[in-house]
Amino acid sequence: MKEKKLLLGDEAIALGAIHAGLSGVYAYPGTPSTEITEFIQGNGLARERGLHSRWCTNEKTAMEAALGMSFMGKRALVCMKHVGLNVCADPFVNSGMTGVNGGVVVLVADDPSMHSSQDEQDSRFYGKFAMIPIFEPSSQQEAYDMMASAFDYSERICLPVLMRVTTRMAHSRAVVEVATEAREENTLNYNAEAKNWVLLPANARRRNDKVTAQQAELEEDAANATYNIYVEGHDHSLGIIASGIGFNYVNECFPGGAPYPILKISQYPLPKKLVRRLLEECEQVLIVEEGQPFIEDIVRGVADMTNVHGKLDGTLPRTGELTPDIVKRALGLESDECFAPCEDIVHRPPALCQGCGHRDVYAALNEVLKEYDNPRVFGDIGCYTLGFLPPFRAIHSCVDMGASITMAKGAADAGQWPAVAVIGDSTFTHSGMTGLLDAINENADITVIISDNLTTGMTGGQDSAGTNKFEAICRGLGLSDEHLRVVVPLPKNMPEITQAIRDEINFHGTSVIIPRRECMQTLQRHLKQKKAQSPQS
Repeated sequence: MKEKKLLLGDEAIALGAIHAGLSGVYAYPGTPSTEITEFIQGNGLARERGLHSRWCTNEKTAMEAALGMSFMGKRALVCMKHVGLNVCADPFVNSGMTGVNGGVVVLVADDPSMHSSQDEQDSRFYGKFAMIPIFEPSSQQEAYDMMASAFDYSERICLPVLMRVTTRMAHSRAVVEVATEAREENTLNYNAEAKNWVLLPANARRRNDKVTAQQAELEEDAANATYNIYVEGHDHSLGIIASGIGFNYVNECFPGGAPYPILKISQYPLPKKLVRRLLEECEQVLIVEEGQPFIEDIVRGVADMTNVHGKLDGTLPRTGELTPDIVKRALGLESDECFAPCEDIVHRPPALCQGCGHRDVYAALNEVLKEYDNPRVFGDIGCYTLGFLPPFRAIHSCVDMGASITMAKGAADAGQWPAVAVIGDSTFTHSGMTGLLDAINENADITVIISDNLTTGMTGGQDSAGTNKFEAICRGLGLSDEHLRVVVPLPKNMPEITQAIRDEINFHGTSVIIPRRECMQTLQRHLKQKKAQSPQS
């Protein structure tokens, strides 16, 4: 039996995983992937089955926990945004060497146009060099259907599967036909062999030979895959290779059906057999893919480069998201620019919420730093990164999760003083603790501000792994109580906060200040929940 639901791409992925017999999802929140785990957390069947769905400290711990579940024979989903794949690259790449027991799907949501990201990284390159298959849905329906296919395929070939989506696929809605019954979870089994999972060089070399030899089979599977479709066309002056949501855009350009042959790619390794067929049948080839020219690079290796068009020759833009209008222009069709930005809307740059505790932290920090020559403040990933913008202009760097502390330490090593690190509570447990340990071990001359708003604020208020543990963590890393300060960031406490910052900057060693006040957004949500639960007066 089937029923129809209106779902985000992320929700279709989540429901598809549950219906495929999922036992656990492991994730760290990151736009545009966050809604997958949130959907599973709120799903009735997932709660009834007791599926694991708590947030992990970071993407590396998520990937490793999923491998542990797979080791015991059960199906696990790992979710992250593209830069999170950098964090879990070590276990991700090595998962190709260990293989899997229970199926593992690694869902990565790329963010072209960098709506909430530091770069436009294309995760397909990770799948290629890890030698694992990649699935890329072109619609919400495929996103749902592919989850069962991906888990089945993962268990058949004993490798994890990377599923890649992009922002528009993750955050747009469509009607999806879904099953009314879910597959049962796998039972616990002990089929995992230590000789595959213990990556001593002798074992790893054997596995490397096997996985390398397996690539021809994976490519043949992709050539015959249900999701890779060769659509015939009568006009062979042009052939189109389209992947993921790019296939959707091509279809929107031809409401009555495209006159050109189209090769739809949704499963990798790239099926070169199908690519060669298109190249032989068509005079010119246009490659429409969201992200970097991943397919185009490969096709140019097997084709006459003069008749292949896409991002590398400027037919399509190299950066940013695609739209149907952009694809129309590449096809030589008239575009009415229906996706052009509206010029009547006043530009509103992002800003910290009114009443946010981070505002008070930056106000105090700026006040104190006026007293010093050439202070440097190293920032981190989170809503507090907006401290770079007016009116505060308080930070000088923001590179990646956890970099604030280690960059401050490196600056101090170079002779900079004062060197201040500003990091959020969730980011600190994600990637900042090891940097603080380095600083404490060398008694680096830095002041670390862990701005604790009791949640993962930037991605919607998810639980933060270290809530109510930060003082204990700092002490456990070796920080002395004398230079561990906790303050409440409110305007009335400004004298206390500024004095604490001044004192710790003037102490020539590693110190930590924890300004703690709940995020305004989650506070309002909690107050509404409390009011709704209270008995009527």
